[in-house]
Amino acid sequence: MRILCEPKNALVRQYQKLFDMEGAELEFEPEALREIARLAKQRDTGARGLRSIMEDIMMDVMYELPELDRKGKHVVTADVVRKKVPLQLRKPEKPEKISA
Repeated sequence: MRILCEPKNALVRQYQKLFDMEGAELEFEPEALREIARLAKQRDTGARGLRSIMEDIMMDVMYELPELDRKGKHVVTADVVRKKVPLQLRKPEKPEKISA
């Protein structure tokens, strides 16, 4: 997990920068990062396999991102890593109306 986040050129930061260049935001939940690390260990690929796993997760949305009308925040969850749900745009929470 540290390899994914801590180095100056960490994979998480690289993908966040790519999303930022398209006007979108990318967030990884801690459980998703643990799942990515677990998959790399399970495949016996170690740190070298992390990029392949990340590319597999991000490929579809990276192709669609430039053409999306509404760019916003995408959150990678453990279910996204497990391929139970696709990586989707998370709708912004509506601020509560304050009555005067």
